[in-house]
Amino acid sequence: MQGESNHKLAIRNVRIFDGHTITAPTTVVIDGTVIGTDPVGAEHLDADGAILIPGLIDAHIHLDSPHALDTYAAHGVTTALDMGSVDTALIEQARARTATTTLRCAGAPIIGSVGVHAHVPGIAEVGIIRHPDDAEAMVAHRVSTGSDYIKLILEAPGEGGPDADTTKAVVTAAHARGLTVVAHTSTPGAYAMAIDAGVDALTHVPIGARLPAADIDRLATGAHVVIPTLVMMEGVADIHGVAQYFPASLKTVGVLHAAGVPILAGTDANQMTGIPVHPPHGASLHHELELLVRAGLTPADALNAATTLPARHFGLTDRGAIAPGLRADLVLLDADPLADITATRAIRKIWCAGTEHAPAQTLSA
Repeated sequence: MQGESNHKLAIRNVRIFDGHTITAPTTVVIDGTVIGTDPVGAEHLDADGAILIPGLIDAHIHLDSPHALDTYAAHGVTTALDMGSVDTALIEQARARTATTTLRCAGAPIIGSVGVHAHVPGIAEVGIIRHPDDAEAMVAHRVSTGSDYIKLILEAPGEGGPDADTTKAVVTAAHARGLTVVAHTSTPGAYAMAIDAGVDALTHVPIGARLPAADIDRLATGAHVVIPTLVMMEGVADIHGVAQYFPASLKTVGVLHAAGVPILAGTDANQMTGIPVHPPHGASLHHELELLVRAGLTPADALNAATTLPARHFGLTDRGAIAPGLRADLVLLDADPLADITATRAIRKIWCAGTEHAPAQTLSA
C-alpha cells in the first residue's frame, strides 16, 4: 500500500469496461478518493491503451485478519462481503482500516441446533435459533452490533437447519429493518426453503444435484440472486472424491444465468477451523471468474458479477462502475478481459478509494 491519497491523477489514453464493452481511449480522473471530471492540476499517467475496470467485489468471504484486506487490495478486490463472523473485535478492526479494501459483514450467522455448522467453533454460542419467536431478538442483536445484512444457514428439511417457520420469521424481521438476507443453500431442499421464505441471496450451488425447474422459475421471477461460490464447491467436490459431479454444478449456474437469475461472484475464501476447503483471499476471485465463464457466462457477465451486480444487490451505491462521483476503486489491466477472462490477473495498477496498491506478485505467476 502506498499511503492514503488526496491528490489528483488523470489517467490518459485508457480504455474503460463500461459494463458491456471496452470503450475507445479516454481520460479518467482520480480526484482524492472519488472519480472526478476535471484534469486541471492533475498528475498525468499515460495508460498506453490499457484497460480500466471497476474494483472487484468478492460477495462471499470470511475474514481472519484485518491485514487480509491488503491481500484483497493487492489482487484488485476492493470490496469484500463477509458472510459470517463471530469475532466482533476483528470486524471492528477491519472496518476501522482506511485506504484499503472495504469490508461489509453479516456478523454472526443464524443456524439450527444440529448439523455440521453447529460444530464450527464459536458459532453455536451466538447463532443457534430454536423457535420463530426468537427471530426478532436475534435480528435486533445483529443490528445493534453493526451487521450490514443477515446470514442464515439453511439445510434441507430435517437436516439440522432452522425450520420453515423460523426461517420465515428471520426473513420477516430482517426485511422490516430494510436488511438483505443471505442464506447458505448447498442442496435443492435448502434452495426451496430459502425461496419459500423470501430470502434475497442464496449462496453456494449444489454439487451434482439438479435444481427443480419450478424452483429455477421461482428464482428468476422473484427478487433473488445466487452467489454460487464455484471455487468452494470445486474444492469440496475434490476433497470428497466426487470431482466428476462438479460439471453438474457448472451447468446449474449456466441454467440459472440463462433463466435470468442474477449471478454474483463470491469465493467463500476463509482460513476457518472446521471448514475443509480454504480458498485464498483475493486470488480465488480470479479463479471464480474463470469458472463462471466455464459455466456459460460471457466474460462481460462475469465481470458484472464481480462489480455492478453485487454493488446493486447489496446497496453499495458508491461503487461497482466507473463514473464521476463514485469511489475511485479501480484496476488497470494490461490485457483485455472480454477476450480472455484470465486477463483480470494481468494487473498493472490498483486503486482503493484513490490510494494506489501494488499488485500481488502471484498474479503474474
